[in-house]
Amino acid sequence: MDQLYFLESEELLQFFHCRKTEMSSLENPHTFLSQLRDHNLIPEDRYKKVIRMRSKENMRQAIYEVLDWLESERSEHIRLFWSCVFNETIMNQNPSLKLLRNSLIHGTFHFDPKLPEKVERTEREKREKLALSENEEMNANAGKKRRKLRSMSTSNDEAEQPGPSSQLTPRQRKKSKKLYFSSPLKKGEKGDIWTWPLYKSQLPVTCGHMKGTLVREKLAKGDKCILAEKQWFTPTEFEKFAGKERSKNWKLSIRCSGTPLGKLIQEGHLKSANYNRRSKGAKKLPFTSSRSATESDGEEGEDEESNLEEQEDQVSSSEEENCTDGTEEEGGGGGGGGEDTEKQVEHQSGGGFDRSQMTFTVTCGAVSGTLYKKRFASGTAGKSIRTETSWMSPVEFVKAASCQTDGSWKKDIKYDGKPLGDLTEAKILVIHSLLCCCRLCRPQSEDLENQKNDDECCICKSEGEEHLVECDHCPRSFHPICHLPHVEDNTLMDERPWMCTFCIFRAVQECRYADERETEAVMSRQISQHMLECQYLLLYLLSADKEQTFTTNPELYIKNYSVHVKTPMWLGCIADRLQGSQYKTVGQFVSDVQLIFTNCAAFNRSNARFLAMGNQLKQQFDGEFKKAFNIRH
Repeated sequence: MDQLYFLESEELLQFFHCRKTEMSSLENPHTFLSQLRDHNLIPEDRYKKVIRMRSKENMRQAIYEVLDWLESERSEHIRLFWSCVFNETIMNQNPSLKLLRNSLIHGTFHFDPKLPEKVERTEREKREKLALSENEEMNANAGKKRRKLRSMSTSNDEAEQPGPSSQLTPRQRKKSKKLYFSSPLKKGEKGDIWTWPLYKSQLPVTCGHMKGTLVREKLAKGDKCILAEKQWFTPTEFEKFAGKERSKNWKLSIRCSGTPLGKLIQEGHLKSANYNRRSKGAKKLPFTSSRSATESDGEEGEDEESNLEEQEDQVSSSEEENCTDGTEEEGGGGGGGGEDTEKQVEHQSGGGFDRSQMTFTVTCGAVSGTLYKKRFASGTAGKSIRTETSWMSPVEFVKAASCQTDGSWKKDIKYDGKPLGDLTEAKILVIHSLLCCCRLCRPQSEDLENQKNDDECCICKSEGEEHLVECDHCPRSFHPICHLPHVEDNTLMDERPWMCTFCIFRAVQECRYADERETEAVMSRQISQHMLECQYLLLYLLSADKEQTFTTNPELYIKNYSVHVKTPMWLGCIADRLQGSQYKTVGQFVSDVQLIFTNCAAFNRSNARFLAMGNQLKQQFDGEFKKAFNIRH
């Protein structure tokens, strides 16, 4: 029988609400979490993320977040929650749970102080509190240039103006921005008027000596969109009205602030329907997800686009830096061509791409990198591509790969052998609005600094749990206790550039060992003389263990593991021993590392997947060990 049958669900939920902090500080949280996982009260991914944490403080915070999630998302199962955590085995390992059960059964919780009602703050109070917290944060972080809080779980402030997708726009509290009714640029600055909020719906255009006003929405629909001398014109009609009909290319002859409309369409500043003026008799090819196939429309082809780009470069060389922002719907062919039904269906279905995918391995020539979906904003906004040495925007990636300043990132960057423009056409990558004010599109100086480094810890692969320390010589970020050696508070307060162990090791590697060595000689050396190499090797393994399979004590999540493996070993244990100076020789350190692979091979004889993972990590360690100590092959 349910021992809490006499209590209402509301009482159990209220009791849960007031005891979340106590439960997040249990003596043995692993069994507590395992019990919740076994009863399907928490999802597998949340369980794995928390169970692998080494920091007790991080784990307490993470458990509280799990309980908070339970209260909001699983409140209907509150009776099941208490019945499963009041299991005798669980309570024996966590005596504080017994006290909670007694409080419920004896009714003493009824004497708890009555909670005040929740009061929602007014918008004015929210703004005042936000401004105060920002000032306090600025004062508290003075002198801590490299410490940053990467919390992606903080809810958006209502005043923030996000990008087109909340998943693509990192969340940030920000004061609302007023619309400008004149140039938003400071005196002496230059900028493109088509990006000003004032011209959100219409733009001033010229064709020869004729002036007019272009309505963006009408252009996108294919209607008469240009108003001049109290008359409405299509682009072709306006070109003829201005006496430029011999040009027969309104995308080049009609300009906004000296820039051809064709370029604005190609870059994504404007959306254009297909104004069919003439037909070249080009055949329509069935749409495929690859834009490497020939694209034809009734108005212009690839040659016309090249010709347009050549003539654009003669207009103003200062426009190059903004030439590849892209758009959500325009392809890289000629910009402005119409889409047939097959193409629209393909776009809606995602072009065969996996919409849940968050990273993409991309190449440009001989250079490769990883594109992160959550960092992507446009061609120039958001450093979204991670290489071994730095974070880059798509335009910067193209320049680094080809040393060109006029390349098209949509065509030149490839994913799975296809142009990156396929992902924008399929809406897998969504380009932010030109008026977006997120911290990718309108970054503050601190945001720009943060974009130079990873959003997550290089070692534990988690973000937002505590401050990250950024290396000033590579893109890596670390939690202070994840890095080896641990980063002390006095280092965090130091304004001088900080270099991680990876960078230090590579900086001194060439001059450290001039002559080749024998393995036996290296193993017998005192580890105090080779601490840098051992710290580097262990960080290398921790970073390479993407799924954190070998980082945590396997006894915590594998039942009866100690029955089959007499001496368990894991990377986290070796890190603690190395940090605590418990090894005397290099051989002792290497012996513990090899023990992990030996245990893996013995325990996973019938599990090909984990056996292969262990063998691969062992090969990586053996190869890196020989390089680190210049061991003779």
